[in-house]
Amino acid sequence: MNKILKYTSVIALAMAATSCSDFLDEELKSSLSPENTFTSSLGFEAGSAGLYSLARSEYNTWGEKGAFMHNGACAYAVQQIATDIVFQSGAKDGSLTHYANLTMTPSTLFIESYWNWSYSLINAANEILIYANKNNNWSYPTDKALYQAEARFFRAYGYRSLQYLYGDAPWVETIQQPFVLNFTRTPRAELLSHMVDDLKFAVDNLPVNPDAVKPGKLTKWAALHLLAEVYLCQKDYENARKCARQVIDSGYFSLMKERFGAEKGKPGDYFHDLFVENNQNRTSGNQESIWVMQFEYKTVGGGTPSDDWTRRDWLPQYHQLGSFFKICSEYGGRGLAQIAPFKWWIGTKNTNATPEAGNVPDGIFEDTDIRNSEYNFKREWIANQESTKGQRVHITDKYWQDGWLFPAPTKFFFAHDDDLTHTGSYRDRMKFRLSETYLLLAEAYLGLNDADNAAKAVNVVRNRAKASSVSASQMDMDFLLDERIRELVGEESRRFTLVRTGKYVDRVRKYNEVLRNTVDEHHALWPVPKTIIDANRDIEFPQNPGY
Repeated sequence: MNKILKYTSVIALAMAATSCSDFLDEELKSSLSPENTFTSSLGFEAGSAGLYSLARSEYNTWGEKGAFMHNGACAYAVQQIATDIVFQSGAKDGSLTHYANLTMTPSTLFIESYWNWSYSLINAANEILIYANKNNNWSYPTDKALYQAEARFFRAYGYRSLQYLYGDAPWVETIQQPFVLNFTRTPRAELLSHMVDDLKFAVDNLPVNPDAVKPGKLTKWAALHLLAEVYLCQKDYENARKCARQVIDSGYFSLMKERFGAEKGKPGDYFHDLFVENNQNRTSGNQESIWVMQFEYKTVGGGTPSDDWTRRDWLPQYHQLGSFFKICSEYGGRGLAQIAPFKWWIGTKNTNATPEAGNVPDGIFEDTDIRNSEYNFKREWIANQESTKGQRVHITDKYWQDGWLFPAPTKFFFAHDDDLTHTGSYRDRMKFRLSETYLLLAEAYLGLNDADNAAKAVNVVRNRAKASSVSASQMDMDFLLDERIRELVGEESRRFTLVRTGKYVDRVRKYNEVLRNTVDEHHALWPVPKTIIDANRDIEFPQNPGY
């Protein structure tokens, strides 16, 4: 597998390039051309590895050796900023500013790269699907359907971002040669219907037993989890309920309620254990993960310095307070503080920061909720410089605004003593986990006007966290969105969640003190990239309203 992964990104880029070019001589076939690669199960396994690599580069920043380049520092953060959970701190990066103040244009950085990333994944998936139908040389009779299932999952995954970010977008299921200049925008409802078809195929043909596949490989249950989300986008709440229940009732997964893994014997709790390095895959004893993206540290086929900067976005620049702090692994390494949490949800307990009017110091967490424990949010910062060692450094309002010190989620802490300033988070990333499946189930029940069962689904997650049970009378979409913060903050693409639930504008106006007087309905979608509109010269390609 590692030998295949060595040239994963090359194949991924080659597939993407050949899918959209009209200037390559068809008679000149390199050793990595589709015609030479997709001739056996081994070739399709290499192409499959390319899909995983492209999918992982959703979190990519500058690119380096990754499979795709966003060419800016804040690719991940643009899905968190301008929502209800974070603001741009004083440690500003210009690539985030237009998103932080909702002044994006069709030419703003990331507007095009997310579009291109999605279609790179879609084109690579389409190539596998086309050549799978041409190939007759399979190692096992099930191989053809397996690689088609992976490809159709990733095609749906690519369209997931497109429909959330841009709405209507061209549906493409073949290789366009020569290059097409008259694309039309497929209505979002039709895209969702195609995604359902792809994911149903994936459900029927991906492996069933998660213990029988290599870490990071897709199974039926990952497809069902994503299918539940797509049904929610369609407002098909009954089918969303059925999909979520199938995952929950499969018998393969359970919420972790006991200490496990690499730091089981150290101070901590079982929620913190989920995010400890090497604890994300089932091989660690983690029965909660449904799909894990592989970013292993210093591993062939693992992460690169630019693959996942989540840690750097969420971690304050404590090292700017040089008289108190030096960079250390215990404090998560070197942060950039691109985003900082709003006080309304994270609270100001054990800080010197001023609580926001009308909000309690603990934010939205109960005292008993382990997701708010000292192991899961770092709120007390103790100096580690020799001259001030052991001194408590209070989080002032200025430090919070500047990005130098604020309560930080330790789920993203990552550093090694041999390289304290490295950039990427090389820890594997849980993309789908069972607690979110329960919250998707609750969302489906709310859509069915069944607050009682919605509360029961949420209470499974809350009880694991030692939080009090919620009643049916308390259960509504706002409570569920708060619960997703408590459980999934930083893991989910918050923008996607708010758009799906139809609460984007409402929640930004209510909780985002920076943008509450700026946001309006058109901000729920991004503009279509200018380069796409300009290139589609044979027919008008409509822009989204307001841009």
